[in-house]
Amino acid sequence: MARLERRLRQNHRLIMVMDPNTSAALRATHELYCQLTGQTLSLRFDRERLWYEFLRAGFSTEDLKRVVAYLQKEIRASRRNVGALKLSNLLQLDRIEEDLNISNVRLRSAPPPQSPRSTPTDPPSPTPAQLQNLRQEAKTALARLREQLGKLPNP
Repeated sequence: MARLERRLRQNHRLIMVMDPNTSAALRATHELYCQLTGQTLSLRFDRERLWYEFLRAGFSTEDLKRVVAYLQKEIRASRRNVGALKLSNLLQLDRIEEDLNISNVRLRSAPPPQSPRSTPTDPPSPTPAQLQNLRQEAKTALARLREQLGKLPNP
């Protein structure tokens, strides 16, 4: 019990010594979250602490926007549960870092395809002489086919 009381006093001191800029950033980030998710949540101490840790870990409001947009898209596609947007789930630092990384990977466009001549698996283009030989072979094969078709009895 004494340990819990000591921890509460330490956490209370954290709030008391928090500068006004940090406090404003916490409120603004929480308001952005509420706006993005359509929720109305009070900013109690436990949520303040989660936002404090989020910002202290180096995440930004742009990161929050990206992760929420990614999660909403995944929820609409039934690949994620709506609980992923719960503040207590979202602000677990390892989860938000992973979701942010995944959203960055998925949001990047695919690299442009290489030109056909630059891929090493394609055979080299035929030379003009080779093309002429191929044309001649095709003409000969077509003439043979016409000849064979002409010899067929009419029904």
